[in-house]
Amino acid sequence: MTEKQLQRLREREEKAKARLEKEISRTKSLMVYEEKYAESGPVCGIDEAGRGPLAGPVMAGAVILPTDHMILGLNDSKKLSPKKREELYDIIMREAAAVGVGSESPETIDQINILQADYRAMRTAIGKLSLKPGILLNDAVTIPDVQIPQVAIVHGDALSVSIAAASIVAKVTRDRLMIEYDRQYPEYGFARNKGYGTAEHIAALKKYGPCPIHRRTFITHFVDGV
Repeated sequence: MTEKQLQRLREREEKAKARLEKEISRTKSLMVYEEKYAESGPVCGIDEAGRGPLAGPVMAGAVILPTDHMILGLNDSKKLSPKKREELYDIIMREAAAVGVGSESPETIDQINILQADYRAMRTAIGKLSLKPGILLNDAVTIPDVQIPQVAIVHGDALSVSIAAASIVAKVTRDRLMIEYDRQYPEYGFARNKGYGTAEHIAALKKYGPCPIHRRTFITHFVDGV
């Protein structure tokens, strides 16, 4: 190896080291709430996915991260690429101290409204944890009928590693389900729009009418008589 090649190798290694140090620093900055409430017992992040779509369930994630090491790359799921979300999902499921997922169907959303369905999915996710939380860090909400102490953090998925992890679990779980629904109802493009009201989705809805996973209370502006 020439001296020039060695110099390039050293430069690449230095840049990689700098990126790693920057990511460690960023991740540590998102652990403020976890450190603040550590004495309360296991800290659990809570977040949801699918509150706004016209179709599909609402999904909630509950994640208790390990306290002995950090997972790098965690962030608000909306700020991550699908590939990065999938990578982090696998790491979270492998490394987390406990993970719970809850969902509520379009029928339930129509019956009790999206907010109450969201809360119910969150309670289900908490109930599925293998480890009882000492405190819940929630993305901007306080969940009714939960006896565990809660802290509502506005934009929590961008400020807390636990909530960020929960947002990734909820998002990836729901996206995978919508891809399955796309195979059943291919005319709506669910694999691409995940049930959100894109122009393509709305056009298909007007052409074909609703399918069984559409939220009837969400599509009254687009389809008559639902």
